[in-house]
Amino acid sequence: MKILFYDTKSYDQKSFETTRNAYPEIEIEYLKSDLEPRTAALADGFDAVCAFVSSDVGTQTLEILHTKGVKLILLRSAGYNNVDMDTAHKYDIRVMRVPGYSPEAVAEHAMALALACNRRLYKAYNKVRENDFSLSGLMGFNLYQKTAGIIGTGKIGAAMCRICHGFGMKVIAYDVYENESLKDFVEYVSLEKVLAESDLISLHCPLMDSTYHMIQLDTIKQMKDGVILINTSRGALVKTEDLIEGIRMHKFAGVGLDVYEEETDNVFEDRSDEILEHSTTARLLSFPNVMITSHQGFFTREALQAIAETTLQNAMDYMSGKKSPNDVD
Repeated sequence: MKILFYDTKSYDQKSFETTRNAYPEIEIEYLKSDLEPRTAALADGFDAVCAFVSSDVGTQTLEILHTKGVKLILLRSAGYNNVDMDTAHKYDIRVMRVPGYSPEAVAEHAMALALACNRRLYKAYNKVRENDFSLSGLMGFNLYQKTAGIIGTGKIGAAMCRICHGFGMKVIAYDVYENESLKDFVEYVSLEKVLAESDLISLHCPLMDSTYHMIQLDTIKQMKDGVILINTSRGALVKTEDLIEGIRMHKFAGVGLDVYEEETDNVFEDRSDEILEHSTTARLLSFPNVMITSHQGFFTREALQAIAETTLQNAMDYMSGKKSPNDVD
């Protein structure tokens, strides 16, 4: 099988080439360009393409891939809302994903953001570098015996619940489906109660019509004053303009974001100064209680290895005609 790998970073190629030694049936060619209609034609002669959650796998892209004979799209991500599944089904193009590569990696990063926001670590670091050892502006609060509200308790959300429980926090959660493995220490409540009672709110849900902009002005107003909001899931769960208004209202003690509405690998990549200046993400960076990281929650050695292994095994399952729990239906 020949796979064309789009949007290649050096760490992608290293992890996939190391793992590919166990899959001699698979050949991979790597491109720096992302998958979109302008680059889809490059897949001519390939059996499959490998794309990321930021790739444009819409109608036009799929139509071009179909004309080039591509029958498999391998997503090296859990999210797939960027794929036009109706068109994929129309052309009998199979779509496979990596639903759980290292939930602990993302959950640990979510807690790192929460701690950094709470204890003002970014401000403390910069003050000390300027030889200022004063404690002004650095006060946080104990997480111990506070309430953590986890929205979404799949694999990553469940890992975050366990971390918060380990900190001695009361953990409440909202999810359409309750995770039985958490019942000993997590109380499932309504979304309204999570918003109203939590000192720390962490988002861990997929992006769907029902979750799009779930954090907007009305839901922000329901939160406690001085809450910490963390999003390591999908940028569009939060309406950025309303988040900015909430920050200006002094609703948040801190906001930690690893994803943004401008959902690309790096929101600043390939942007002119003018576009960057007016992006909502850049506006968020102007607030001293906001910490933004570059979509790095997944970025651990273990997670990259798991992504490569699962993606290549997905390709093998396709070649052997096996159904897989990683199929996107």
